Amino acid sequence: MTPFANGYVSPLPVDPMPDWVAALRDGAAPVWVFAYGSLMWDAEIAFAETLPARLYGFHRRFCLYSRDYRGTPERPGLVLGLDRGGSCRGLARRLPPDALGAAIDRLWAREMAGQVYDMRRVTVTTPRGPLAAYAFTVRRDNIDYAGRLSFERTAAILAAAAGGRGTGRDYLASTVAHLAALGIRDRLLERLHARVAAG
Repeated sequence: MTPFANGYVSPLPVDPMPDWVAALRDGAAPVWVFAYGSLMWDAEIAFAETLPARLYGFHRRFCLYSRDYRGTPERPGLVLGLDRGGSCRGLARRLPPDALGAAIDRLWAREMAGQVYDMRRVTVTTPRGPLAAYAFTVRRDNIDYAGRLSFERTAAILAAAAGGRGTGRDYLASTVAHLAALGIRDRLLERLHARVAAG
């Protein structure tokens, strides 16, 4: 268990918060994060502002093994990560200035559990122009990094995997539906969904 200053406790091991992230808690500057998956629709945080955004240099991909939420240790599933290369459409979301410390604590506990991501400074493009933000990108040296699996292998894992939070099939379908509701096309995920749904 990892406690945080706002009383939130993560059930999983969480990376120690580095000084530069802790300093954001008490800063006056706006803190934006780039959301590419469930942080767009199931964030557990009340954001102060949201903008459509694109991040260049990274793309959304099923590149992380899940040995609990969407799979088991014996039969791992897959979950999304933000991996190097290409670009990704998502949302830039500004943390609430009146509860910044608590929001950063909760975000850190949520995203850094399992120690599979790096929090890094990035620049995203928005309708207002370039915006400084932070993104959680996959660690390629982590044991759960699946790498660039083939389309067929990815579809097969998603079709068969199940874990404590449900099946890979449902996770894929939910992701595609939520992206569509936000007006975001991800053609690879749409192709995967069609393949998995077809059996």
